[in-house]
Amino acid sequence: MPASDTHDAIIIGAGHNGLTCAFYLAKKGLKVAVLERATTVGGAAVTDEFLPGYRNSAAAYTVSLLNPKVIRDMALERHGLKVVLRKTDNFLPGDGDYLLSGRRGLTRKELVRHAKGDGEAYDRYLAELGTVVPLLRKWVLRAPPEIGGGVGGLPKMLQLARDLVGLSLADKRILHDYATRSAGDILDRHFNGDLAKALFGFDGVVGNFASPYAPGTAYVLLHHLFGEAAGVPGAWGHAIGGMGSITQAMAHAAREAGADILLNTPVEEVIVERDGKGGRAAGVVAGGRAWRAKQIVAGVNPKLLFDRMVPSGAIEPEVERRMHNWKCESATFRMNVALSELPKFTVLPKRGNHLTAGIIIAPSLAYMDRAFIDASRDGWAKQPIIEMLIPSTLDPSLAPKGKHVASLFCQHFRFDLGPGRSWDHEREAAADSIIATIDAHAPGFGKSVLGRQIHSPLDLERRFGLTGGDIFHGKMGLDQLFSARPMVGAADYRMPLKGLYLCGSGAHPGGGVTGAPGHNAARAVLADRRPWKRGH
Repeated sequence: MPASDTHDAIIIGAGHNGLTCAFYLAKKGLKVAVLERATTVGGAAVTDEFLPGYRNSAAAYTVSLLNPKVIRDMALERHGLKVVLRKTDNFLPGDGDYLLSGRRGLTRKELVRHAKGDGEAYDRYLAELGTVVPLLRKWVLRAPPEIGGGVGGLPKMLQLARDLVGLSLADKRILHDYATRSAGDILDRHFNGDLAKALFGFDGVVGNFASPYAPGTAYVLLHHLFGEAAGVPGAWGHAIGGMGSITQAMAHAAREAGADILLNTPVEEVIVERDGKGGRAAGVVAGGRAWRAKQIVAGVNPKLLFDRMVPSGAIEPEVERRMHNWKCESATFRMNVALSELPKFTVLPKRGNHLTAGIIIAPSLAYMDRAFIDASRDGWAKQPIIEMLIPSTLDPSLAPKGKHVASLFCQHFRFDLGPGRSWDHEREAAADSIIATIDAHAPGFGKSVLGRQIHSPLDLERRFGLTGGDIFHGKMGLDQLFSARPMVGAADYRMPLKGLYLCGSGAHPGGGVTGAPGHNAARAVLADRRPWKRGH
């Protein structure tokens, strides 16, 4: 093996969190190398030309959760990032009617149009969110309390206690509800209209293989509400040029700060050195050579990290077993289609701009529940939950003039189809079923499809390293969140192997294009470089 290169820190993976972490470390003067197996940066936040002249985001597909501090610190707008808002937030076609949501009172007006009392219910719902979402935002850029860390975890516990002291008893009850209950329970308590419940309940199952009535889905709902786009809290937008424009801007910022980014350099193994105090991560093997560093930071799924990269026996057997059993399944099927024309829905809003929205085909919580049950039994839902975006309505650069591209984010499609079945054989049939589902709401849609890019759960794993096809690097259930993400005793981004850190979505606060795990992991790395902390 050739002589090794020595760095202060090595980042495994040039996804958006890896690039974010690299930026913060390089900005503090560390010699940083980012090693990426793919031919481009970005991980799952990339833009593909999937048909000549037609470009779209390949996996991650919309912007809201990207943290404003990360955007400012990395000067992403200076590096080319431009985000535009949807002109209407959401459009839900139903049976003979529709529901719109958006700014300037549109959501409330639409809810009132559908069901008596849902306007006042919306006011109460927003008031509850106003209690819990700000608290959640406070902890996005903080490590959670280490409930297994002895006295070292006390400062964070006290910090959390201070945040809770200011809440009234009623507010604490609300917080408990959203932390433990199902999205369906909470929405049934507030709203009468099926489309209203579906509008808000969709956020509880995005990337989450669960019924909307499963405990914990209320938290997943909240997870999709703490962001902002173009400076508007809670809004969703589109990155001009697709999601790859975010990670390209991040790569420019990281390189400008001094980080080295090496493509086509897959990491095969974490180098572990033994000493009298146990093992320590001291580098990686990548591209047939050793790369030495004092600190190794992984942007990959923690199951992938410990199953395939950390040598067997380097950590305690109990930890090995726990990470081997880390739950990974989001039941996501992701498609892009090139369109000869825009879809024509059978229920048409009187006002325009509905085609710039997130078009949610899932008209009730019962529909979402059936999709989960069917997928649990049959492998995939024949009537899937679909969010369709048509970003070319906001960004004409993505398609030839007069033509369009659409993103289709679909659930539920299990990674493991069972004995004798494979996504290599069923992906086209599943794609046909998705197109047929949309066609039932927008006749002629199927005929307008000029070409399609398909990413089944297996494709998501193969191409992007998303173990089990899980877009969040691990299920966001109650047992894998906050102080238990990825496990009790390792929620502060420091893994149970000295010198090894986690900066991907398998760490707090979880999935989505946020940059938060990368930001927070960098803080942990920098803290451990202080003279009095160098034992880690």
